Amino acid sequence: MEPLSQVSHSPEKPKIKKQEADAMVYLNFMKSHTCYDAIPISCKLVIFDTTLQVKKAFFALVANGLRAAPLWDSKLQRFVGMLTITDFINILHCYYKSPMVQMYGLESHKIETWRGDSLQNVYLKSPTQFLISISPQASLFDAIYSLLRYKIHRLPVIDPESGNVLHILTHKRILKFLHIFGKNLPKPAFFKRPVQELGIGTFRNIATVHQSASLYEALSIFVERRVSALPVVDEQSKVVALYSRFDVINLAAQKTYNNLDMTMQEAIRRRTCCVEGVIKCYPDESLEAVIDRIVEAEVHRLVLVDRFDIVKGIISLSDLLQALVLTPAGIDALLS
Repeated sequence: MEPLSQVSHSPEKPKIKKQEADAMVYLNFMKSHTCYDAIPISCKLVIFDTTLQVKKAFFALVANGLRAAPLWDSKLQRFVGMLTITDFINILHCYYKSPMVQMYGLESHKIETWRGDSLQNVYLKSPTQFLISISPQASLFDAIYSLLRYKIHRLPVIDPESGNVLHILTHKRILKFLHIFGKNLPKPAFFKRPVQELGIGTFRNIATVHQSASLYEALSIFVERRVSALPVVDEQSKVVALYSRFDVINLAAQKTYNNLDMTMQEAIRRRTCCVEGVIKCYPDESLEAVIDRIVEAEVHRLVLVDRFDIVKGIISLSDLLQALVLTPAGIDALLS
């Protein structure tokens, strides 16, 4: 006969096994679906030759409503990098002096001569390296790992046979795919727990910018902190807006990139379209509520605030994919 102490603990074993099974649900889903599965039926893709002028390339991104484009080197006959909004921010930050001084770097550089420090623009730093990309037959798990491990926001899906770029995979697309096609999956018990209790997100040393600061100061924070968006705060430290990297590319559309001395308040007022806005969440809200909100609002992050609208954290798509998919696999790509 078993000791009473052993008998009394036996109900805990099924509970632990269920928790482990819960944690593996989304990991297994991503491992069983390919990048090709997540490619939409119709999408827009623009490719730039590296001999194109940087200024024209950024105008083309704006005209097509895109945030990035693969770079093709006609001499090497292969894709060599990505031109992203990060490059636009870096070139503005590098060459801006004052509203009275023209930025000749932006006017004169071709893509192949611009030495940006974008992590994915590997060609522009060393032509011997290759573009970070993925095969359409690779799993979505592999795609998530690459996005988070290399800290990139866009992953080209390249056909290994033709060498053609089929799609640019993003965190947003993958999470939306999961939200649409994973509806019949059993919801893990931890979905009902508060996000702050789960520790999902960034809660310390949050990068913010004051509404009276200059736009150039915001660009400096983007460059130095490598963040993708900045909560804009007022005198009481309450969040009043969110200024993202994508907002910066609109400077090219409005041709206002020669005046980076304007205040953040003015920069926000001048935004015309595709404004993400401040989509907020609270520390006591469940993970399920946070995921639903970020997917339905089609944003890249939520600003975690207290009941007085004071910024307490940021929950990004990277944080969610790390928690749902990589953490159960024993991988912490955000810390690598």
